Amino acid sequence: MLMNQPLLHIDHVTISAKKEGQWNAIVKDSSFVLNQNEILGIVGESGSGKSVTSLAIMGLLPKGILEVTSGKIAFDGKDISALSQKDLRNLRGNDIAMIFQEPMSSLNPSLKCGFQVEEILKEHTQLSQKDIKATVLALFEKVKLPNPDKIYNRYPHEISGGQKQRVMIAMAIACKPKILIADEPTTALDVTVQKEIILLLKELQQETGMSILFISHDLSLVSEIANRVLVMYRGEIVEQGNAQDIFNNPTNSYTKALISSRPSLSVRLERLPTIQDYLAGTVNPTEVTPQQRRQRLDALYSQPPLLEVINVEKEYVSSAGLFGKHATFKAVNDVSFKLYEGETLGLVGESGCGKSTLGNAILQLDKATAGKILYRGKDLTKLSAKDIRALRKEIQIIFQDPYSSLNPRITVGKAIMEPMQVHKLYANDKERREKTIEILNRVGLGEEHFNRYPHEFSGGQRQRIGIARTIALQPKLIVCDESVSALDISVQAQVLNLLNELKENFGFTYIFISHDLAVVKYMSDQVLVMNKGKIEEMNEADALYAHPEKEYTKKLIAAIPSH
Repeated sequence: MLMNQPLLHIDHVTISAKKEGQWNAIVKDSSFVLNQNEILGIVGESGSGKSVTSLAIMGLLPKGILEVTSGKIAFDGKDISALSQKDLRNLRGNDIAMIFQEPMSSLNPSLKCGFQVEEILKEHTQLSQKDIKATVLALFEKVKLPNPDKIYNRYPHEISGGQKQRVMIAMAIACKPKILIADEPTTALDVTVQKEIILLLKELQQETGMSILFISHDLSLVSEIANRVLVMYRGEIVEQGNAQDIFNNPTNSYTKALISSRPSLSVRLERLPTIQDYLAGTVNPTEVTPQQRRQRLDALYSQPPLLEVINVEKEYVSSAGLFGKHATFKAVNDVSFKLYEGETLGLVGESGCGKSTLGNAILQLDKATAGKILYRGKDLTKLSAKDIRALRKEIQIIFQDPYSSLNPRITVGKAIMEPMQVHKLYANDKERREKTIEILNRVGLGEEHFNRYPHEFSGGQRQRIGIARTIALQPKLIVCDESVSALDISVQAQVLNLLNELKENFGFTYIFISHDLAVVKYMSDQVLVMNKGKIEEMNEADALYAHPEKEYTKKLIAAIPSH
């Protein structure tokens, strides 16, 4: 039952950032309430002000860099900005707790999981050591961690991403806070683990009656958990209201764009609408009919395969076996499939299923232990180092994190020219520079970006630079390894549209690896589902999603947020 008195009241709050001695508003005149026993979703893209707002609520804004310059944040009727440091410390963890986006960097890698949760209880309660340990084990059980005793004694690197996030949740709810702020708590997780975490948060909320502020850039995910939703864009709240109303009848163009930019599971569009389309009023969705799709696929599969993977295995040897004996682990186990020129093959499965290992084996970055990989009839596993270097021009990769794959010390123009120089493409650097500018234009950037460094670009722009660098060599086959998973929904739509345009114009063939099943369905002609190193199921994309045969595939599809 919701009570009239709001637990948290954000009243005309403006948060400003200091740059070159000037204060600039990054959250503008923001007002909303969080009621008792309620889940409020805050949706928006990177830079919209979501996380900054949550840090202000916690009293964690870095002084002199970010500050609340007007308005008031009241918790339980008390002005947070008027609290002393001691009172703020008491408030954090005790009354308001937070789960951060990245559990790996939020947990201390040198301390055991149990000890890290114990520290919170030591800080905020008078319990004895024996009672503290019992409470931690009970918390681990509550957040559904398997074998709480074992996880209590494990270090963060010894448990999975989903388990780390559960440890973070246990830590956050340890002192029974009145408010839990969950900032992108499922972003890096598999779709099935994501679903489990959402269900867990809902269960905990119903059981304890705490209020949750759930922050995400994914509106369909928020619709699964929140009672009310507010949408932020460039520091302003553009829409707020009941979750179902906002989802079914959005009034703001930006909200409409956020909903439509995500690939639909029921309709196949030729091109995804983007925020720019909505703001410019140029949305004109064209559906691809099943007949058009059939004709396209018949033409694709009437030619010989470009790539043939035959009984490929990749085995790793670990010295962690019993009594120091070597134990072997098959990351890829007897995998076979064919890939045709101009096709996009989607590769899905949970973390650890062998997707990226298979991609690396095809790229010859990590040699297969057994089997054949035929590219245009040539077995890649038998090529010399010199032949593989020459082949690099034909088979390329677009990485997940464009920032770490670009050298921060060289300009993006040089980064794109570099592979052309290595493979001796074009007559001289003048021609290469012209070609680079042409490619920058193709990916939606311009000549003015040639001399800029990677840190001067947004995440979406960096991913475009990564794509530009890959297509500079005019490859035939491109492995996209989680290449849109770190992007905002609308930027993701732009990049997916770009990949499809480039495929049409240059005749590229893609292996598209992702844990986002809605994106894979949209991009793919065929989908290959992997589980524990083996192929679980393979079929035409629409048919596989409409009629999955295996229980594992059904479980993956059932976990996709339904909107």
